[in-house]
Parts: sequence; C-alpha cells; structure tokens
Amino acid sequence: MKQDHTTDRVLHEITPLRENDIMYIADRHKKEFTYPIHNHQVFELNFVEHAAGVRRIVGDSNEVIGEYDLVLITSLELEHVWMQNDCKSDDIHEITVQFRFDLSEESLLGKSAFKQIYNMLNEARKGLVFSMDAIMKVYNQLHDLSSITDRFDAFISFLRILNTLANSDGSRTLATTSYAKVVIEEDSSRILKVKNYINTHYMDDMKLKTLSELACMSETAFSRFFRLHTGRTVSDYIIDIRLGFAARMLVDTTKSIADICYLCGYNNLSNFNRVFKRKKGCSPTEFREYYRKKKIIL
Repeated sequence: MKQDHTTDRVLHEITPLRENDIMYIADRHKKEFTYPIHNHQVFELNFVEHAAGVRRIVGDSNEVIGEYDLVLITSLELEHVWMQNDCKSDDIHEITVQFRFDLSEESLLGKSAFKQIYNMLNEARKGLVFSMDAIMKVYNQLHDLSSITDRFDAFISFLRILNTLANSDGSRTLATTSYAKVVIEEDSSRILKVKNYINTHYMDDMKLKTLSELACMSETAFSRFFRLHTGRTVSDYIIDIRLGFAARMLVDTTKSIADICYLCGYNNLSNFNRVFKRKKGCSPTEFREYYRKKKIIL
C-alpha cells in the first residue's frame, strides 16, 4: 500500500481506492498489528475479532478492546490505530471497508430514505464504536462481504450493513469534539450558544451562573436542560472539551505537560494528571508516548 507523510508526523495513508471506485474491502487474518497511527482521505468501517487486549486509539480515545470491535470513522483527519498491546491471539481477523460517500444535503444520502445512515456517518466524524448487539446483527454480512464478486451486489450489501448499524442502539462516539475539530451542531439554540462559549473559553474559569445566564435560565433549570440535551452534566462536558484540547496539544506540540495543563484551564498539575488518567485511561505522558511510538518521525 502506497504511503505518504504529513507534516504533523502522522502517517497519511494513500488508499487503494481509485477516483471512480466506491469501496475497497480488505479481509485478512494476521498475528499482530504493526501499522502505525494514520489517517486517510476516505471513510472506514473496521471490524476486528479474536483480538482481546489490543489497544485502539481514535483521536484522543484510548481503549483496550475485547474479543470483538467494530468502529466507523468518517473524518478525513482523525488519527487512529489498533496496537498489539497485550493481545496474545495468533489468529486476529480484520475486515476493513474503505469507501467514499458524498455527504452533502443535495446528494443521494441526503434524501429522507437514507436519513439514519446520513446521521450516523456525520456522527462518526469523531469515530463511532458499535455495541456487541449491533456487531452480531451484521456479523455474517461482514464475513460474506469480501466473497461477493458482483460490485453492485457488494455495494448493496454494504448499504444494508450501514442501515442495520444506523438503526441499532448502543453506539457511542470516541474522540471528543474539541480534539476531532468537529463543528458543533445543535438543535437547541440555547445549548449551541453555551457550547460555543465553552469551546472558546475552555481555558478560563467558567461559572455555572455565567453559562445559565447565556441560556436565559436559572442555574437549576439550566443544569437539567443541559443534561437532557447532551446526556452529560455541565462540569463533565467542560472536562471533556478541556481534555480534548489538551490531548491535541500533547500530539501536535512539544509544549510541556505543565504548560498544557494551565493552557486548558487547570491551575493544579496533579489534578490535571488525575482527571486526564481517569477520563483517558492513561497519564498525559503515556498518551503522548503512545502517539510518538506509532508515528512516522520525519
């Protein structure tokens, strides 16, 4: 597979997809993951089985996976990698589907019949991991996909897989909005106004009173309203945004961890390290090392 290198030292993969191709399927068995952290200018659905103990990094998400893993990534910039880590399996099975879709509202996917798929693909700009229930629903179809010789039939089968996943419960995004550089979109103008304020002032000491006044609500009503719309408390949301920016700086800059701590609104380095490890599963130093070990250094 041809490769290129970006200036930010993440491997930029040149995929086998040609200009007129819609999708490319790679179905392989292997003993270990060796490919470095990378991104590419196409969408990707990646399925892995018999790989318990593998570490999966998508943006600033850092998790050790179980026996099965299915992730959809539709950002063209979001770095990702599956690392061998503690996996002892000698028969890892990986099915990767790389594809190009037009996500403009005027495209075919912008029509009402494809609404669920369209929404899922947009959400997957931050990386989307699927539940075990969803994986089992498409398990046989994924296994059969590479054996379909007719291109039209293969594409229709893949659309069915996406439709099943889009209508399944339990999926969750991986990278934070701030790390993935995704534009915040929100149905509620009040919540959008608050999110944009947090995104701009994440380095400042934000008070609940200030945020509730932006939404023209009492503090108690605003707290309930925010959690109802986002599924998170205001404080948890602020933490996620701050850590997203912190993780991006750990990857893209040589700033010290202390400097990053203060630039992201934390006044105490110990507290920053503790919160980062609780949320990301590793310390800021370990997070930076995971990326550097898997990057191509120019």
